[in-house]
Amino acid sequence: MSTTETKAVLKGGEFLIKESDSATIFTPEQLSEEQRMFAQTTADFINTRVLPNLQKIDKQEPGLSVKLLEETAELGLLGASVPEEFGGMGVDVATDTAINEEIGKGHSFAASYAAHTGIGTLPILYFGTEEQKQKYLPGLVNGTLKAAYCLTEPGSGSDALGAKSKAVLSEDGKYYVLNGQKMWITNGGFADIFTVFAKIDGDKFTGFIVDAKSEGLSLGSEEDKLGIKGSSTRQVFFNDVKVPVENVLGEIGKGHKIAFNVLNIGRYKLCVLALGGIKAAATTAVKYANERIQFNVPISSFGAIKHKLAEMAVKAYACESATYRTAGLIDEKIAELVAGGMDKVQAKLVAAEEYSIECAILKVFGSEVLDFVVDETVQVFGGTGFSEEYPAARAYRDARINRIFEGTNEINRLLSVGQLVKKALKGEMDLFTPAMAVQKELMSVPDFSAPNTDDFFGAEKKALTNVKKAILMTAGAAVQKFMQGLEKEQEIIMNAADMLIELFVCESVLLRTERAIAVKGEEACALQIDMTRTYISDALERINLSGKHAITAFNEGDVLRVMLMGLKRFTKYEAYNTVAARRRIADKMIEENGYCF
Repeated sequence: MSTTETKAVLKGGEFLIKESDSATIFTPEQLSEEQRMFAQTTADFINTRVLPNLQKIDKQEPGLSVKLLEETAELGLLGASVPEEFGGMGVDVATDTAINEEIGKGHSFAASYAAHTGIGTLPILYFGTEEQKQKYLPGLVNGTLKAAYCLTEPGSGSDALGAKSKAVLSEDGKYYVLNGQKMWITNGGFADIFTVFAKIDGDKFTGFIVDAKSEGLSLGSEEDKLGIKGSSTRQVFFNDVKVPVENVLGEIGKGHKIAFNVLNIGRYKLCVLALGGIKAAATTAVKYANERIQFNVPISSFGAIKHKLAEMAVKAYACESATYRTAGLIDEKIAELVAGGMDKVQAKLVAAEEYSIECAILKVFGSEVLDFVVDETVQVFGGTGFSEEYPAARAYRDARINRIFEGTNEINRLLSVGQLVKKALKGEMDLFTPAMAVQKELMSVPDFSAPNTDDFFGAEKKALTNVKKAILMTAGAAVQKFMQGLEKEQEIIMNAADMLIELFVCESVLLRTERAIAVKGEEACALQIDMTRTYISDALERINLSGKHAITAFNEGDVLRVMLMGLKRFTKYEAYNTVAARRRIADKMIEENGYCF
């Protein structure tokens, strides 16, 4: 992108109050030949080494997952995003996204890989001393070391800072004595090093790098899980474990910075992995629908099945659009920070924090689209979908954890709105001026002007501009009503979050398709236009409903009537024949025998 385009890139959360130019966003169509090669290498590995071994992986055949991780190291994939100075390839976020999308098709193995390359490796990369990086990162990149992350405890899940594990400095000051218990530790059964969080002196929440061979460290048995059965998940116990003082990770008492910042990237990557699973499940559903004969015809010829297949495609396209848009935003921010003199590793951490709202949105959206798609895949399969002999059952089970991983979707919904309000209160973003403007508009004569007919997506752009007003009206009124007490009104925040999620996704879809039209023309993008208008049409109904739930929770009488009228005005969109659009979308999938957009 040019320098002028870089200046136009929005800050985190600013999509709510500013317009974006499709010429400045990143889309998957812009991936370079080299980036596509990285993705193809990963896809080949998943198709030849992982998918044929899914049964063995799920039964946790000894050494298999470890061997597969080492094979990804040989391909350079374990260290894709680690700087070259530590043996990695130092790829940008967009390339890492293309890689992880393919990894996401690997079921349990995807969880093992993501835990190692993400929460296992990144704390050391971002917060380790130079000595710690030199000691551990090369091994994590070449696969001689496997990593796990120990945050959750029996009494602290979403409330991570409520951890009870404690660390006490020895009398000679050479080591900390660590005591405590961690649970749900992915890769726990074979990890060589653990990033562990404990409180020093009962209150200083701190990170430590702990050797798995340390005396006093023991593991529980493998958890018998609902899904991702092939990933190692164990409890880890620390009984007077001696951790050298040089293994303190980051600053004492600042462990929350490690935990929360690493989660920003983790949330983004979870959506990327989910996207791979979404596309794989959609393709599985199409292939089966084409093969399954009922009443002497393939079930893919039935309208009810076409609706399901098309809805999978619409949601997949939407998820992909929002995901790659965010990859572009993060990469642009990294480039800007590096140009200003910041170290590239630090820049990535800062950029991910900048877009923490978008990362939270993607985590929620990606995991819920995946759940929708695998559920509908089971439905397309019918009775065979309930059988473990067919692929739908595993996909259904494995998907469910994603709404819990990396902070539950409820936590992430609350976080997305909370971060917006926090930015506004700190003066980092002016939400109050546009919110006040919307309040004035509510009391004025409605705008009945027609959309810009010179703009192909004029109606859609006007609709999304109005959606922003609907969100500002709803959230602004809630802030005025409850002030500091808003955080206790979780139902209202959740509704506002749903509106925010839909806005970001709608805008991402629209911008991507608009950019594609600029390159290939309207005719070549006919199905993308169908998917865009179908998604926006349905999303506006959902936004209206979420707004209605929120508004009626804290208003009554004339104020309620005015706000409901405003909501109706701000979520208006010309009726679109989504039945015909979905048929066209499904027909293309049926012809191509899979997800093809």
